[in-house]
Amino acid sequence: MAPPRAYWKGSLKLSLVTCPVVLYPAATSVEKTKFHMINRETGNRLKQQMVDVETGDVVEKEQKGRGYEISKGEYVEIEKEELEAVQIESNHTIDIDNFVPRDEIDRRYLNNPYYIAPDGKAGADAFAVIRDAMKDKDRVALARIVLTNREHIIAIEPLGKGLLGTTLRFPYEVRDEEDYFDDIKSPRISKDMIDLAAHILDSKASHFDPSKFKDEYETALKTLVKRKAAGKPVKVVEKEEKPDNVINLMDALKASLKGGKGKSTKRASSSRPHVARKRPVKKAARSSARHRKAS
Repeated sequence: MAPPRAYWKGSLKLSLVTCPVVLYPAATSVEKTKFHMINRETGNRLKQQMVDVETGDVVEKEQKGRGYEISKGEYVEIEKEELEAVQIESNHTIDIDNFVPRDEIDRRYLNNPYYIAPDGKAGADAFAVIRDAMKDKDRVALARIVLTNREHIIAIEPLGKGLLGTTLRFPYEVRDEEDYFDDIKSPRISKDMIDLAAHILDSKASHFDPSKFKDEYETALKTLVKRKAAGKPVKVVEKEEKPDNVINLMDALKASLKGGKGKSTKRASSSRPHVARKRPVKKAARSSARHRKAS
């Protein structure tokens, strides 16, 4: 099996200790079902084009550029070479600035995970020293790195034989919770209700096990595609009536604790995707369209 292709190559630096490393994305979406836009008449795939918003003309690749809007409809053009001239050390170096307690990192700042591994045998010793030293401390390293022409803060911690790096969002990228929570009321809730809810939580206590995660929508999409490709009919799921929102909270808590299924209980079928029936493409129409295209 061929080794995965590195997403980034550079150096990991801790004070005067430096070692060459490579980054690999720790997450992937290649298994997700993806759809292409097609011409329903011909069955051919469609492609997108860039269009000038004023003239309506299609813009070719060599005419495309980058511009920053300095006022309404007025742009300053930035050349590729000018962007590349903005060089900073973290372009090729992950320079560890400091170490912070793991539990102080606000989870809202966590962004994308990456695996960090030594690049070749030359830096294996230095890599092991940095990794093993971090294992002895319950702290996470914070460093800077440039990915896709943008500088990021990356949190680094030991993971097995390697390191896990997670890019962090900057403060301006994280919205203030007060903008969304200020209008939440603070009703008086009886202790009995809170105790019942606490019992429900206890009854559902478990451990984090991602192997139990099931993407039911993805499974349903694959089933849909297979049935359509095989020419089998797709069953239309009728929309269910929404349950009455006016419920007795205490009764709902008691029923939940007993494992009952009151009106407020989510019905199992509601988690399945609603598949709309598509009209079959008429072969005659498709054939004639392809004939026109050929001619």
